[in-house]
Amino acid sequence: MKMPENRITTGRFAPSPTGRMHLGNVYSAVLSWLSARKSSGRWVLRIEDLDPQRSKIEYSRLIEDDLRWLGLDWDEGGLADLGPSGPYSQSRRADIYNEWYVRLETLGLTYRCRCRRSDILASQAPHQSDGRVVYAGTCRPSAAPPFPRPTSDAGSLRLYVPDRDVVYTDRVFGEQCVNLARDCGDFILRRTDGVWAYQLAVVVDDACMGVTEVVRGADLLLSAAQQIYLYGLFGLTPPEHAHLPLLCNSSGQRLSKRDGAMAMDALRSTLSPEEVLGRVAFLAGVIPHDEAISLVELLHEFSWDKIVDKTKSTPA
Repeated sequence: MKMPENRITTGRFAPSPTGRMHLGNVYSAVLSWLSARKSSGRWVLRIEDLDPQRSKIEYSRLIEDDLRWLGLDWDEGGLADLGPSGPYSQSRRADIYNEWYVRLETLGLTYRCRCRRSDILASQAPHQSDGRVVYAGTCRPSAAPPFPRPTSDAGSLRLYVPDRDVVYTDRVFGEQCVNLARDCGDFILRRTDGVWAYQLAVVVDDACMGVTEVVRGADLLLSAAQQIYLYGLFGLTPPEHAHLPLLCNSSGQRLSKRDGAMAMDALRSTLSPEEVLGRVAFLAGVIPHDEAISLVELLHEFSWDKIVDKTKSTPA
């Protein structure tokens, strides 16, 4: 597959169509769009519908409708597959992921894992307060890599990670240092049911679509290290990262698609597009007051230097 040759600033919004977007999703979309447009760059809309059980086409349509209602346009992607790097829905990119997986297999860094999630959870305590468990390498071959090519079809496919630090600078959270072995562990590339996993898919997609900056929630800070590691294995330059402080509801809990009051159908019934944009801009620290603002005005006000974590004291 031919890779994009230019390095024009290219942002992307990659929602999962598993429910109606909420204010936290809009928060990421708006700031990603602003960053790309501020640099006279491109913006890609990719639908991350890897999960066949939860993803629904009607939610993809609603995502596009909500973005248009807010005034956010995209140069590539969406359900219409605009642009040269499609398809832009992950559920239709399995053959592409397999091509890139073979490169890792050729390096001798992949192996079959027959552990069930319940086995892994029962074998060790959560690694951090978020409940994350680092895989202990139970099924990893005893010899050092390169490993022989996996032959059995049973189980998931994992990627070996070395005892190595990945250091990168996040635009919002500053310098990050993640030890791959200690903090991540060997991670899944393809699930037991044959579905390609997020870490591989997002790297392949961002690389193929020429993405140069990734704007998303701070819950994916750790994923950036795993993805940067993959970029290195593929011999590619990773994008810049900007992880956003997570929005919380009035109870101090992270927003999710279960928060009906913050879902876009509820917001659209009570607020104008300019009021939703103003709420996002205020929570991000771009403007000093929670007030309506147009996209043109917001583009003038936007700067990464203004992004602060106001969510600790100001619920959404």
